[in-house]
Amino acid sequence: MTDIVGKRFWFFLASGIVILFCIISLANFGLKPGIELSSGSMLTVNFEQTVTEADLKQELASLGYTGAIVQRTGAGDFLIRTSELTGEAKTALEEALKARFGPITESEFYSVSPMVAAETARNAGIAIGIATVGILLYITWAFRKMPNPFRYGTCAIIALGHDALVALGIFSILGGTLGWEINLMFITGILAVVGYSVNNTVVVFDRIRENLRRGISSNFEVIVNTSLVETLSRSLNTSLTTLFVVLALLLFVGASIQNFAVVLLIGIVAGTFSSICIAPNLLIVWEKGEWGKFFRRRPLPAKSQ
Repeated sequence: MTDIVGKRFWFFLASGIVILFCIISLANFGLKPGIELSSGSMLTVNFEQTVTEADLKQELASLGYTGAIVQRTGAGDFLIRTSELTGEAKTALEEALKARFGPITESEFYSVSPMVAAETARNAGIAIGIATVGILLYITWAFRKMPNPFRYGTCAIIALGHDALVALGIFSILGGTLGWEINLMFITGILAVVGYSVNNTVVVFDRIRENLRRGISSNFEVIVNTSLVETLSRSLNTSLTTLFVVLALLLFVGASIQNFAVVLLIGIVAGTFSSICIAPNLLIVWEKGEWGKFFRRRPLPAKSQ
């Protein structure tokens, strides 16, 4: 039988390296909040004549919008993000762009005030917090007849935190290098990842519960490894089929759900790893009291006389 749990500290090491990389990325780049979370205005326009992003940025800077963000869509439109625009300021901006580049067509415009953005960010944080606490309490209750049921809920939450941190770290890189912003679709994706990841973890935990009841071994490590092997194909097949759907969304639906699809893509990969290699192995570490092995230093070899 494949010994998955015997390699648990290698899995923890690999996960720790990835998490450290994500933390460094977040400290270096941070996250770029979109309009929904930071306020501002988004204007989508199209020009009849050829206009480059560099020319448009230069013109916006000359008009006083030095912090404006310009992105070009696959359809040839330009997304222009600025500070919050009043009706008069929007009209003046469009007239100035028309005078510089010729006829202009506006296809979309919306603004978010600082108050609404702050409330949205707060509500998003509350939603994630409530979901996390709810999952912890539910898993603890679902495994209430097992020894130490709180451990199951705690290990599942640690795995969820792992998946969310990986997604945040990768998005900080995308924001720092490609200018990607986090928005409500990103928050929706994070919540979907939380639900998807905990589903795989619960499947493994449920098989551990069944094998404990059947008494297949007196060794908890053997029970967990057997449960992982029995559920491995199910976890991988589910993840692969979901991955194909998310890739199709990313490639063919377009930029409107880009953040959602990319977060799901990251979450599926990270969630599959954490549900197999992190959460069940944390149960073993807790059961065997191996927490000290994470920090224990190897003794130095004795000096020869």
